Amino acid sequence: MKLDSEARYAESHEWARWDGEEVVCGISDHAQDSLSDVVYVELPEVGDVLDQGDIFGVVESVKAASDVYMPLSGEIVAVNEILEDTPELVNQDPYGEGWMVRIVPSDPAEFDDLLSAGAYEALVAEEEG
Repeated sequence: MKLDSEARYAESHEWARWDGEEVVCGISDHAQDSLSDVVYVELPEVGDVLDQGDIFGVVESVKAASDVYMPLSGEIVAVNEILEDTPELVNQDPYGEGWMVRIVPSDPAEFDDLLSAGAYEALVAEEEG
């Protein structure tokens, strides 16, 4: 499992990473690996304002469909439109080209409540038992 040491993680397997005044978000390498081949990604509209834990999208794979949750509260300022035509980028590069949304957080302190890479790794190990 790959981790991004700059990112923080939600227990629901999304990641968030500061980029200037914005936070870039997507699903973790563990999540994309569990889903297997991603064939469709549904993302929110720019301008949507969502709370931490709200569903912001759906990822469909050959195995299952899974909701994607906001790791932080905030306004969607960009969506990765490339994923419409190439959803497999979520599998190939979940922390890079496979990012999903950029947000301006309404409560930046929520970032500090997310799991560090090490804590997320421990959570995944515990889940896999």
